[in-house]
Amino acid sequence: MTTASLLGLSLPFSGTANAISEIVKIPPIPENVLSPEAALERLMKGNERYVTNNSTPLNFKDERLDLVKGQNPFACILSCSDSRVSPEFCFDEQRGDLFVARVAGNYITTDFIATLEYAAAVLHVPLIMVLGHESCGAIKAAIDATDNYQQFPGHIQTIATALTPAVRAVRITPDYVASDRYFDIVKKNVVLNVEELRKQPPILSRLVDSKKLKIVGGVYHLRTGKVELIS
Repeated sequence: MTTASLLGLSLPFSGTANAISEIVKIPPIPENVLSPEAALERLMKGNERYVTNNSTPLNFKDERLDLVKGQNPFACILSCSDSRVSPEFCFDEQRGDLFVARVAGNYITTDFIATLEYAAAVLHVPLIMVLGHESCGAIKAAIDATDNYQQFPGHIQTIATALTPAVRAVRITPDYVASDRYFDIVKKNVVLNVEELRKQPPILSRLVDSKKLKIVGGVYHLRTGKVELIS
C-alpha cells in the first residue's frame, strides 16, 4: 500500500520513514476501521459477551501509547447519563473504541448534533447508536410533566420538556398497563431521535445517504444487560 501510494504520487521511494508516515497515516487502532454493518455486528457481539459474563479483561497498558497518537473509534454512542448504563462495559470495548456522548434522556440538542458530526466527519466513525434504557428517570420526569403538569426545579424542566414528544406519541388507552407505556415511551424516544439524526443536515444525512454512516437505536435492559435493537 505504501509503495503504491508513493508511486501514485510520483515521489521518490528513497524518502525517510517520517516522509512515508506523512503520506500513509496508519490509524492508532487499525482493527477499528470497519464498514457500518461490521461495526454494528461487532457492537452487538460485544454486548453478547457482556450478557453471558464473558467480557474481555480490561487492559489499559497495551493501547495507552497507541492512543497518544490519536483516536479512531469504530462506533459512537448517544447514551443516557444513568450510572447503571455504561457503554464501554455493556458493549465490552476498550478505551479508544467508542466515542460516547451522554445526557439524561439520550436526546439530541445542537451541541450533541455537533458532537456526533465531529465523530462522523472528523473521526470517520461508521456507526452511531442512540441508546436508551429501562426505568429511565428522565423519561419518568417527562411523563409526570406531560400527564400531571408537574414542574421540576432548576434546569431539570428543560429535559422533561425536550422528551415531551415521545410521551405524547404514546397515547393512553383504558387497557394500557402503566409499566408497558413507560417502556414504550423509552423506546419511542430512541426512535424519534434516530429518525431526527438520520435526516439531520448537512453532515449526518449526507453520510447516511451515501451509506458511509449507519444510525441505529437500542434499549438497554437493566436486569439482563442485553441491548435490544429497535430501529
